[in-house]
Amino acid sequence: MSLAHVKSPKHCANKQEVKVQKRYKKLFLGVSAFLSTISLLILLLWLILRPSKPEFRVKQADVYQLNLIDDLHLLNSSIQLTLSSKNPNHRLGIYYDNLQVYAVYKGQQITLPTSLPPFYQGYQEGNLLTAFLAGSRVPVAPSFGYEVGRDQSAGRFVLNLKAMGRLRWKVGSWVSGGYRFNVNCVAVMPFGPTLPTPPLTLNQPARCSTTL
Repeated sequence: MSLAHVKSPKHCANKQEVKVQKRYKKLFLGVSAFLSTISLLILLLWLILRPSKPEFRVKQADVYQLNLIDDLHLLNSSIQLTLSSKNPNHRLGIYYDNLQVYAVYKGQQITLPTSLPPFYQGYQEGNLLTAFLAGSRVPVAPSFGYEVGRDQSAGRFVLNLKAMGRLRWKVGSWVSGGYRFNVNCVAVMPFGPTLPTPPLTLNQPARCSTTL
């Protein structure tokens, strides 16, 4: 008489659990391999193309108002600004999702940030950007009037025009994630006691530095 071998329910359950674990392991390995391949392709594409930073230049800057309320150390300011922006890349487009421009004097922000509308810049393409910068009763340091007087004695007014924003690179149909960038332009304007009334005007274009 032979003995029948009957598998217990617990044994069957353990075997089924092992099969499920193997399926999840294979799925995990497959997804990991796929993501690693995509990441490697993106990295290789990035290394091959090596995107260059956008180039900015101040084409025109006019300071119309720079009035200090001495007793309160508050400043009213107004500046008309024209920037040129260029995409130096041959194979990459640039989406500018956000761009804000403001003015700084001796490390002190003297206007509120002015937002420019988003735009796309194709290969080797250039754009002119205009903005009106203004500040009403902006707090400044007690030494602000003294610093302006020193610049007037030196015969030149040195103003930093800054921009900050967020951009994305475009290659074909692929668009990268967002990258923050900052622009700093140094505008030097003639400024002296013999000069006529405002505006103070930039005589020649000023280059800017861009950091990503």
